[in-house]
Amino acid sequence: MLSSLPNLLTLSRIFAVPLLVILMWTPGWGPWLAAFVLFTIAGATDYLDGYLARARGTVSKLGIFLDPIADKIMVAATIVMLVHGGIVHGWSVIAALIILLREITVSGLREFLAGLQVSLPVSVLAKWKTAFQMIALGALILAGTSEQPLLAALPAETIGLVCLWLAAGLTLVTGYDYLRVGLKHMA
Repeated sequence: MLSSLPNLLTLSRIFAVPLLVILMWTPGWGPWLAAFVLFTIAGATDYLDGYLARARGTVSKLGIFLDPIADKIMVAATIVMLVHGGIVHGWSVIAALIILLREITVSGLREFLAGLQVSLPVSVLAKWKTAFQMIALGALILAGTSEQPLLAALPAETIGLVCLWLAAGLTLVTGYDYLRVGLKHMA
């Protein structure tokens, strides 16, 4: 099942992370623009792999395992590099930390519940959280291109930071919802 198209798309996201980090580590607007394109493509594969797996009836245990890992690796690496690059700074680091800590907590909760054979389905609100998170991170990567005059006119940093805080707010709500459900199974 490793060679199914949905699993290959998921793996491509994992393998794209080192390149994304290298591009965001490199100064200048060119590498950051390339990082934005790579992040956007990777984000599209996140939607596409799940859609294809369901549409083709090829949902696999490997895919179910790898998909959230690929998402979390990409999000965590991007947040760390945005903080490193000084694009996410000041109070906005709190929003980034909220997102990272929730991802770790929910992953641990899912692992614990899997041992009890209890699934924790993704809520509609969590999908909105993911959408705001991806828009935020993409816009903030694009903000790293502000040295380029044409791209500097875009309000990428403002859009990114607003969406980052919206994602952090939704992260708190959905994290609490998941924790509440999980605690019922811990008693």
